[in-house]
Amino acid sequence: MLKKLLFLLLLVGSGSRVLAQEETVYSVYFEFDKFNLDEKQGSNVVAFVKGIDTTRIETIQIFGYCDDRGKDSYNMKLSKNRANTIKTKLMSQGVKNKIIITIEGKGRIMLDEDMDNKSEARSKNRRVDVVVNFKPAPPPALEPGMYNAVKEKMIAGDRVYLEKILFEKGSSILTSSSRTELDKVAKILKKYKKLEFEIQGHICCTPTFQREAIDRGTRKRELSVNRAKSVFNYLKNKGIDVKRMTYKGYGNTKPLGKGPEYDRRVELVITKA
Repeated sequence: MLKKLLFLLLLVGSGSRVLAQEETVYSVYFEFDKFNLDEKQGSNVVAFVKGIDTTRIETIQIFGYCDDRGKDSYNMKLSKNRANTIKTKLMSQGVKNKIIITIEGKGRIMLDEDMDNKSEARSKNRRVDVVVNFKPAPPPALEPGMYNAVKEKMIAGDRVYLEKILFEKGSSILTSSSRTELDKVAKILKKYKKLEFEIQGHICCTPTFQREAIDRGTRKRELSVNRAKSVFNYLKNKGIDVKRMTYKGYGNTKPLGKGPEYDRRVELVITKA
Protein backbone atom coordinates (compact mmCIF):
# COMPACT_ATOMS: atom_id res chain seq x y z
CA MET A 1 0.00 0.00 0.00
CA LEU A 2 2.81 2.39 0.88
CA LYS A 3 4.23 1.92 -2.61
CA LYS A 4 1.30 3.87 -4.00
CA LEU A 5 1.54 6.75 -1.53
CA LEU A 6 2.59 10.04 -3.05
CA PHE A 7 2.59 13.20 -1.13
CA LEU A 8 2.54 16.93 -1.54
CA LEU A 9 4.76 18.16 1.29
CA LEU A 10 3.79 21.26 3.15
CA LEU A 11 7.03 21.73 5.07
CA VAL A 12 6.89 24.15 7.93
CA GLY A 13 9.47 26.54 9.32
CA SER A 14 10.42 26.68 12.99
CA GLY A 15 10.45 30.50 12.99
CA SER A 16 8.93 33.43 11.15
CA ARG A 17 9.21 32.92 7.40
CA VAL A 18 11.74 30.08 7.79
CA LEU A 19 10.34 27.51 5.40
CA ALA A 20 11.03 23.89 4.62
CA GLN A 21 12.54 23.04 8.00
CA GLU A 22 11.29 19.80 9.47
CA GLU A 23 10.75 19.13 13.14
CA THR A 24 9.55 16.44 15.49
CA VAL A 25 8.33 16.84 19.04
CA TYR A 26 8.93 14.33 21.82
CA SER A 27 7.19 14.78 25.20
CA VAL A 28 8.30 13.51 28.61
CA TYR A 29 5.64 13.47 31.33
CA PHE A 30 6.31 14.01 35.04
CA GLU A 31 4.58 13.20 38.30
CA PHE A 32 3.05 16.03 40.32
CA ASP A 33 5.70 18.33 41.84
CA LYS A 34 8.58 16.20 40.44
CA PHE A 35 11.38 16.98 38.00
CA ASN A 36 13.52 13.85 38.28
CA LEU A 37 13.32 11.00 35.75
CA ASP A 38 12.36 7.51 36.82
CA GLU A 39 13.87 4.45 35.13
CA LYS A 40 11.12 4.12 32.52
CA GLN A 41 11.25 7.80 31.57
CA GLY A 42 15.03 7.66 31.28
CA SER A 43 14.86 4.57 29.05
CA ASN A 44 12.27 6.23 26.79
CA VAL A 45 14.41 9.33 26.37
CA VAL A 46 17.44 7.17 25.51
CA ALA A 47 15.37 5.25 22.93
CA PHE A 48 14.17 8.53 21.45
CA VAL A 49 17.73 9.84 21.07
CA LYS A 50 18.98 6.60 19.53
CA GLY A 51 16.15 6.71 17.01
CA ILE A 52 17.20 10.11 15.67
CA ASP A 53 19.42 10.52 12.63
CA THR A 54 21.84 12.89 14.37
CA THR A 55 23.50 13.89 11.09
CA ARG A 56 20.30 15.70 10.14
CA ILE A 57 19.74 17.60 13.40
CA GLU A 58 19.92 21.37 13.03
CA THR A 59 18.89 22.47 16.53
CA ILE A 60 17.07 21.25 19.64
CA GLN A 61 14.70 23.28 21.81
CA ILE A 62 13.55 22.14 25.26
CA PHE A 63 10.43 23.57 26.90
CA GLY A 64 9.23 22.64 30.40
CA TYR A 65 5.65 22.95 31.67
CA CYS A 66 3.58 22.44 34.84
CA ASP A 67 -0.09 21.93 35.50
CA ASP A 68 -2.29 24.78 36.72
CA ARG A 69 -1.91 24.23 40.47
CA GLY A 70 0.43 26.25 42.68
CA LYS A 71 2.00 29.69 42.49
CA ASP A 72 3.44 31.13 39.29
CA SER A 73 6.90 31.68 40.73
CA TYR A 74 7.18 28.11 42.01
CA ASN A 75 5.93 26.61 38.75
CA MET A 76 8.32 28.68 36.66
CA LYS A 77 11.21 27.24 38.67
CA LEU A 78 9.81 23.70 38.52
CA SER A 79 9.25 23.84 34.76
CA LYS A 80 12.83 25.08 34.24
CA ASN A 81 14.16 22.26 36.43
CA ARG A 82 12.24 19.75 34.30
CA ALA A 83 13.73 21.22 31.14
CA ASN A 84 17.25 21.06 32.61
CA THR A 85 16.72 17.43 33.64
CA ILE A 86 16.00 16.51 30.04
CA LYS A 87 18.95 18.54 28.77
CA THR A 88 21.28 16.67 31.12
CA LYS A 89 19.88 13.33 29.97
CA LEU A 90 20.24 14.21 26.28
CA MET A 91 23.84 15.33 26.76
CA SER A 92 24.64 12.12 28.64
CA GLN A 93 23.58 10.29 25.47
CA GLY A 94 25.93 12.24 23.23
CA VAL A 95 23.78 15.17 22.15
CA LYS A 96 26.08 18.19 21.78
CA ASN A 97 25.38 21.22 23.96
CA LYS A 98 25.91 23.62 21.04
CA ILE A 99 22.84 22.38 19.16
CA ILE A 100 20.55 22.84 22.19
CA ILE A 101 19.62 26.45 21.51
CA THR A 102 16.68 26.84 23.90
CA ILE A 103 16.13 25.62 27.47
CA GLU A 104 13.06 27.34 28.84
CA GLY A 105 10.59 26.87 31.65
CA LYS A 106 7.12 27.98 30.58
CA GLY A 107 5.40 27.61 33.94
CA ARG A 108 1.75 26.69 34.30
CA ILE A 109 -0.69 25.59 31.58
CA MET A 110 -4.16 26.75 32.58
CA LEU A 111 -7.25 24.59 32.06
CA ASP A 112 -10.50 25.53 30.39
CA GLU A 113 -13.20 25.92 33.03
CA ASP A 114 -15.62 23.62 31.21
CA MET A 115 -13.09 20.81 30.73
CA ASP A 116 -14.49 17.42 31.78
CA ASN A 117 -11.42 15.33 32.62
CA LYS A 118 -9.15 17.80 34.41
CA SER A 119 -7.03 15.08 35.99
CA GLU A 120 -6.00 13.63 32.62
CA ALA A 121 -5.38 17.09 31.20
CA ARG A 122 -3.13 17.98 34.12
CA SER A 123 -1.10 14.79 33.67
CA LYS A 124 -0.48 15.79 30.04
CA ASN A 125 0.48 19.34 31.04
CA ARG A 126 3.21 18.21 33.47
CA ARG A 127 5.77 17.64 30.77
CA VAL A 128 8.82 18.66 28.78
CA ASP A 129 8.61 19.02 25.00
CA VAL A 130 11.82 18.30 23.10
CA VAL A 131 11.57 20.00 19.70
CA VAL A 132 14.12 18.62 17.24
CA ASN A 133 14.59 20.76 14.12
CA PHE A 134 16.06 18.90 11.17
CA LYS A 135 17.93 19.95 8.08
CA PRO A 136 15.70 19.58 4.99
CA ALA A 137 15.43 16.06 3.64
CA PRO A 138 15.88 15.30 -0.06
CA PRO A 139 12.62 14.69 -1.94
CA PRO A 140 11.52 11.05 -1.94
CA ALA A 141 12.09 8.83 -4.94
CA LEU A 142 9.00 8.51 -7.10
CA GLU A 143 7.42 5.07 -7.23
CA PRO A 144 4.65 3.63 -9.41
CA GLY A 145 1.50 5.66 -8.90
CA MET A 146 3.52 8.69 -7.81
CA TYR A 147 3.89 11.81 -9.93
CA ASN A 148 5.50 15.21 -9.45
CA ALA A 149 2.96 16.91 -11.72
CA VAL A 150 -0.62 16.47 -12.88
CA LYS A 151 -0.68 14.44 -16.10
CA GLU A 152 -3.30 13.50 -18.66
CA LYS A 153 -3.23 9.72 -18.37
CA MET A 154 -3.75 9.21 -14.66
CA ILE A 155 -5.96 6.67 -12.91
CA ALA A 156 -7.99 6.75 -9.71
CA GLY A 157 -5.68 6.34 -6.73
CA ASP A 158 -2.71 8.16 -8.24
CA ARG A 159 -1.13 10.80 -6.02
CA VAL A 160 0.59 13.99 -7.05
CA TYR A 161 3.76 15.13 -5.28
CA LEU A 162 4.53 18.86 -5.44
CA GLU A 163 7.35 19.89 -3.13
CA LYS A 164 6.98 23.67 -3.48
CA ILE A 165 3.69 24.08 -1.62
CA LEU A 166 4.67 25.62 1.72
CA PHE A 167 3.07 26.95 4.87
CA GLU A 168 4.46 28.69 7.90
CA LYS A 169 4.46 26.79 11.18
CA GLY A 170 0.95 26.37 12.56
CA SER A 171 -0.55 28.32 9.66
CA SER A 172 -2.99 27.45 6.88
CA ILE A 173 -2.22 30.59 4.84
CA LEU A 174 -0.50 29.87 1.53
CA THR A 175 2.86 31.54 0.99
CA SER A 176 3.51 33.60 -2.15
CA SER A 177 5.70 30.85 -3.60
CA SER A 178 2.94 28.30 -2.97
CA ARG A 179 0.42 30.45 -4.81
CA THR A 180 2.80 30.69 -7.75
CA GLU A 181 3.13 26.91 -7.79
CA LEU A 182 -0.64 26.43 -7.59
CA ASP A 183 -1.05 28.79 -10.56
CA LYS A 184 0.90 26.22 -12.60
CA VAL A 185 -1.21 23.37 -11.24
CA ALA A 186 -4.42 25.22 -12.14
CA LYS A 187 -3.28 25.68 -15.74
CA ILE A 188 -2.63 21.96 -16.09
CA LEU A 189 -5.95 21.04 -14.47
CA LYS A 190 -7.75 23.26 -16.98
CA LYS A 191 -6.07 21.31 -19.74
CA TYR A 192 -7.09 17.90 -18.38
CA LYS A 193 -10.73 18.63 -17.55
CA LYS A 194 -11.78 15.03 -16.88
CA LEU A 195 -9.56 14.63 -13.82
CA GLU A 196 -11.33 14.77 -10.46
CA PHE A 197 -9.44 14.70 -7.18
CA GLU A 198 -9.50 15.01 -3.40
CA ILE A 199 -7.21 17.48 -1.66
CA GLN A 200 -6.01 15.73 1.49
CA GLY A 201 -4.43 17.57 4.42
CA HIS A 202 -2.08 15.80 6.85
CA ILE A 203 0.02 16.85 9.84
CA CYS A 204 2.73 15.34 12.00
CA CYS A 205 4.21 15.60 15.45
CA THR A 206 1.07 15.87 17.61
CA PRO A 207 0.47 13.49 20.55
CA THR A 208 -1.62 10.42 19.75
CA PHE A 209 -4.45 11.66 21.99
CA GLN A 210 -4.68 14.82 19.85
CA ARG A 211 -5.19 13.82 16.25
CA GLU A 212 -5.33 17.35 14.94
CA ALA A 213 -3.06 20.40 15.34
CA ILE A 214 -4.04 23.96 16.22
CA ASP A 215 -4.35 26.49 13.42
CA ARG A 216 -2.93 29.65 14.97
CA GLY A 217 -5.25 31.76 12.80
CA THR A 218 -8.45 30.24 14.25
CA ARG A 219 -7.00 28.83 17.50
CA LYS A 220 -8.89 25.61 16.83
CA ARG A 221 -7.63 22.10 16.16
CA GLU A 222 -8.31 22.10 12.44
CA LEU A 223 -4.92 22.72 10.81
CA SER A 224 -4.94 19.83 8.32
CA VAL A 225 -8.51 20.65 7.26
CA ASN A 226 -7.72 24.34 6.82
CA ARG A 227 -4.58 23.68 4.77
CA ALA A 228 -6.51 21.43 2.41
CA LYS A 229 -9.29 24.02 2.28
CA SER A 230 -6.78 26.78 1.44
CA VAL A 231 -5.61 24.80 -1.60
CA PHE A 232 -9.23 24.06 -2.56
CA ASN A 233 -10.25 27.73 -2.38
CA TYR A 234 -7.21 28.90 -4.30
CA LEU A 235 -7.86 26.47 -7.15
CA LYS A 236 -11.55 27.45 -7.13
CA ASN A 237 -10.60 31.12 -7.48
CA LYS A 238 -8.38 30.15 -10.41
CA GLY A 239 -11.37 28.74 -12.26
CA ILE A 240 -11.24 25.04 -11.36
CA ASP A 241 -14.80 23.66 -11.18
CA VAL A 242 -15.66 22.77 -7.58
CA LYS A 243 -17.51 19.70 -8.87
CA ARG A 244 -14.11 18.25 -9.79
CA MET A 245 -12.59 18.49 -6.34
CA THR A 246 -13.20 17.90 -2.65
CA TYR A 247 -11.03 18.47 0.42
CA LYS A 248 -10.56 16.69 3.73
CA GLY A 249 -8.22 16.92 6.71
CA TYR A 250 -6.80 13.68 8.09
CA GLY A 251 -4.78 15.09 10.99
CA ASN A 252 -2.06 12.66 12.07
CA THR A 253 -4.07 9.51 11.32
CA LYS A 254 -2.23 8.53 8.12
CA PRO A 255 1.53 8.53 8.82
CA LEU A 256 3.66 7.19 6.00
CA GLY A 257 6.35 5.70 8.22
CA LYS A 258 9.09 7.68 6.50
CA GLY A 259 9.60 10.45 9.03
CA PRO A 260 7.75 13.61 10.12
CA GLU A 261 8.84 15.59 7.07
CA TYR A 262 6.69 13.31 4.90
CA ASP A 263 3.71 13.27 7.24
CA ARG A 264 3.40 17.08 7.15
CA ARG A 265 1.81 17.30 3.73
CA VAL A 266 -1.16 17.84 1.44
CA GLU A 267 -1.86 15.35 -1.34
CA LEU A 268 -3.76 15.63 -4.58
CA VAL A 269 -5.40 12.20 -4.88
CA ILE A 270 -7.05 11.36 -8.19
CA THR A 271 -10.60 10.07 -7.65
CA LYS A 272 -11.79 9.92 -11.29
CA ALA A 273 -9.90 10.13 -14.57
